Amino acid sequence: MQVYLVGGAVRDGLLGLPIKDKDWVVVGATPQEMLDLGFEAVGKDFPVFLHPKSREEYALARTERKIGAGYHGFQFNTAVDVTLEQDLQRRDLTINAMAQDADGNITDPYLGQQDLHAGMLRHVSAAFSEDPVRILRVGRFAARFDFQVAAETMVLMQKMVDAGEVDALVPERVWQELSKALLEPQPQRFFEVLSHSHALHKILQAADTLQQQAPDLWQNTLQNLQGFSPYQHLSMSYAILCLHLPPPLQTIHQSLRVPKDCADAANILQDAYPILMQTEILSAEQILSVFQRCDVWRRPERWQQLWQTCITLAALTSQTPPPSVWPQALAACLAVNTAQLALQCEDKRMIANTIHTARLAAITQSLQ
Repeated sequence: MQVYLVGGAVRDGLLGLPIKDKDWVVVGATPQEMLDLGFEAVGKDFPVFLHPKSREEYALARTERKIGAGYHGFQFNTAVDVTLEQDLQRRDLTINAMAQDADGNITDPYLGQQDLHAGMLRHVSAAFSEDPVRILRVGRFAARFDFQVAAETMVLMQKMVDAGEVDALVPERVWQELSKALLEPQPQRFFEVLSHSHALHKILQAADTLQQQAPDLWQNTLQNLQGFSPYQHLSMSYAILCLHLPPPLQTIHQSLRVPKDCADAANILQDAYPILMQTEILSAEQILSVFQRCDVWRRPERWQQLWQTCITLAALTSQTPPPSVWPQALAACLAVNTAQLALQCEDKRMIANTIHTARLAAITQSLQ
């Protein structure tokens, strides 16, 4: 039995990056031998075990054979004669197909270190085309490392899209990769890779349409994503992605199974951004409508996120920042004693209207 550290941990170690998760592959062992050593079996499709102390995952070396459509249609072989090189060959990219033994020796049969130094994302073998999730992963690694995609890998991904492999992706899996990409240092690279591989039309058709019909707005979106990336805020990053997409956004949210907080942020930013960025004199009604849209009374943090995002976008696009009347008007609204107004209102059906009128008056005064 031989045990190797594999995948991302080896890659990140060579890059001098922090290692978050460790995955191990075991060569020359049977499931029963793992159980006898105290490992806990957790794998369903193939034998994966949890270490009795570290709880890290140990998988038996395996090969894969495509037997159906999509990324679930695989048959696995975990026989004891499966070699380390065979296990590494089934992996997606050369930079992820390296192993390290207990003495620190690197096994690199597919020249992953060479591609690391060159900043290149290259598929290991033709088996790459059997799993459409790998297109998304290539985009995500491009967003993380700002690496280029090898020409032959891009051609292979284009063929996968043309063959309909991407159609088998489920929304939850797409969102999982997209949401991770939005929090990478170069999130715009994810969408550039999807566009060049022809997958953007399949995965986010509205974005592809924007790219075709309004390329300047699409480039603005990519630049904003890049500039906003240091803030590491998923809901607002998703909102920036959706800012210039044609409304209503609900179809996009549903197609990707977007979490409610991200969908709400996208809807609010698209609705409020044009008003917040106006330099003309605004009416009290316009200002109050934005506060109500953000539900500032119950969700003050939502307003702060929106406000800071608009300030950031203005700086990124060299626009005039949102006018200072907004925080002044908000302070005036929050100063309205709604509890006292409710007590003074004889007709309880008029409470909401009374509070609304008082807030309008407060905003009007703040504007003066």
